[in-house]
Amino acid sequence: MVADKNLILDAGQVKQKIRRMAFEIYENNFKEKSLVIAGIDGQGYVLAKLLAKEVEAVAGIEVVLVKVSLDKFAPQQGEVTLDCDMKAVKKKCIVMVDDVLNTGRTLAYGLKPFLDTEVKKIETAVLVNRSHTLFPIYPQYTGYELSTTIKDHVVVELGKDAAVYLK
Repeated sequence: MVADKNLILDAGQVKQKIRRMAFEIYENNFKEKSLVIAGIDGQGYVLAKLLAKEVEAVAGIEVVLVKVSLDKFAPQQGEVTLDCDMKAVKKKCIVMVDDVLNTGRTLAYGLKPFLDTEVKKIETAVLVNRSHTLFPIYPQYTGYELSTTIKDHVVVELGKDAAVYLK
């Protein structure tokens, strides 16, 4: 571990946050037969996979997992793509997932493919909300609210040694 990182959440806490978010997603979508959980490529998609697994475990709802690919540094210039056919998301409830919400830019541009088709509703979920929003994105599901300066950097590591660090 690098000395310049401060541990915010350890592996057990990350797992607990994901499980709680899964219960909240189920509570708001319990009438649905299936649900689309779409993760931003990278740690957002890893989080989406973990959330999908938990939602299926606690709710028994069929979850369609979708990867949303875009250029995070210049999202308006590149194409935003999904790794599924648009029919898989049509008339469904979408939960858009990313690891950290900073300005809201990535999530806002990641929604583009879903705005081009008919969906029931779109919700957003993030593990860490830094609340520096410049775009009108507010997460319905948040694992952890963290007040930071704009210069701070939040690092989310998911997998066997899951953790959240502040650099």
